[in-house]
Amino acid sequence: MSSLLLSNPNLSTSFLPCKIPGYENTRKAAFCPLSRSSKVTRCAVDTPSGGNMPTFSRIKVWDPYKRLGISPYASEEEIWGSRNFLLEQYAGHERSEESIEAAFEKLLMTSFRRRKKEKINLKSRLKKQVEESPPWFKNLLNFVELPPKDVIFRRLFLFAFMGGWSIMNSAEGGPAFQVAVSLAACIYFLNEKTKSLARASIIGLGALASGWILGSVVVPMIPTVLIHPTWTLELLTSLVAYFFLFLACTFFK
Repeated sequence: MSSLLLSNPNLSTSFLPCKIPGYENTRKAAFCPLSRSSKVTRCAVDTPSGGNMPTFSRIKVWDPYKRLGISPYASEEEIWGSRNFLLEQYAGHERSEESIEAAFEKLLMTSFRRRKKEKINLKSRLKKQVEESPPWFKNLLNFVELPPKDVIFRRLFLFAFMGGWSIMNSAEGGPAFQVAVSLAACIYFLNEKTKSLARASIIGLGALASGWILGSVVVPMIPTVLIHPTWTLELLTSLVAYFFLFLACTFFK
């Protein structure tokens, strides 16, 4: 009986004198094809890449400072901090990451150009000050040069070694031998630059005498508490003389 009723919905009996209400509509809805306007719930796989991810709201802002949300006077630490924060917040969204990185790289290049310009301006200011200095100061600068860093470090190591050698032998005797070797080295280096042994000798002896005189004046002013018991006045004075010899053979021309 039930099968008969399902196959013929218009059938009426004493038990069921009327049609089953809504049956035809239910049946049509069950078997009718989906229309184009029907909304179908999509799976997460069907959504485009980054569809469910937050998008950077300032992605089209031209000013890199405003795009990263920082002040035009922000430091490099603030620029790095803003960049890392935004990349972490919008991680996975390709266009947002590219926009943030582009603004960051632009600010880095601007900072690099600014530092380079300031460095050039500093050299220009120093050069201008030298040009506006008194004549005696200009003449003094004519005797000075700045050698390469490797030359400076090699000669600094040599005279530091002489000072250490003098300190280690302070208990046995004075630093006369070390001072003589340092003076000979200074004259040798000066002769290489000036191509004049007489001038190199004068400059070397002058540096030794200046250092020795200054050391003889300054060293006695040092409190004895700061001086090692085995360090004599002659030893400390020789250390000052080594420094003057280093300056003379390195920066004089």
